[in-house]
Amino acid sequence: MVRIGVCLSGAGVFDGAEIHEAVLSLRALALGGAQAVCFAPDKRQMHVINHSSGEVEEGETRNVLMESARIARGEVVAADTIKVEELDALLFPGGFGAAKNLCDFATAGADCEVDPVIANIIRAAHATKMPMGFMCIAPTICAAVFRGTDTRVELTIGNDADTAAAIEAMGAKHVICPVNEIHIDEGNNVLSTPAYMLAKNIAEAAEGIDRLVSKLLERCPASLTPAG
Repeated sequence: MVRIGVCLSGAGVFDGAEIHEAVLSLRALALGGAQAVCFAPDKRQMHVINHSSGEVEEGETRNVLMESARIARGEVVAADTIKVEELDALLFPGGFGAAKNLCDFATAGADCEVDPVIANIIRAAHATKMPMGFMCIAPTICAAVFRGTDTRVELTIGNDADTAAAIEAMGAKHVICPVNEIHIDEGNNVLSTPAYMLAKNIAEAAEGIDRLVSKLLERCPASLTPAG
């Protein structure tokens, strides 16, 4: 069975993984006959947001791995235990956790740094030409990992001018893309879709996510690609 590493960043759009994107990703993988291997950094998240008020909960702390377990129904492992050679592809749902806990794009913009464990996983996957999928704001992670290298990845976050400019400033190429489509960087085997960077509802987000997961699975080794 194809094994897809799904990197989570907590639970909740404002301080963790975007729950709709994460669940839609897991559903699409299951329907495609793949096994999701959820993982997340075992560390304190940047801050905790009250999702009713949108305000920071001062004095409250939460762990990224423990929060990610809420989405994965407990089936999640620490990122530093992941062995890339045991996976067939990587998938990164969005949400502000991707820009706060997996990297610090939310505060540092184009000067952001990626969590070292996550960066190493992405570099190792890229070295083997493994397919990788990024959605919503998560493409900024990919751009940051390869900043200053000879690798120029092509990515989309939809059409947000400021985020697109930051991606370009990191040395990547941004491609405008509608919510129901994906962009495929053939040379680097990187797929991306806007998801909630553009989606107005869960149905719109699902269109691009389903398409991305389908193409991601097609790019897994032929001997492992599920039938159907």
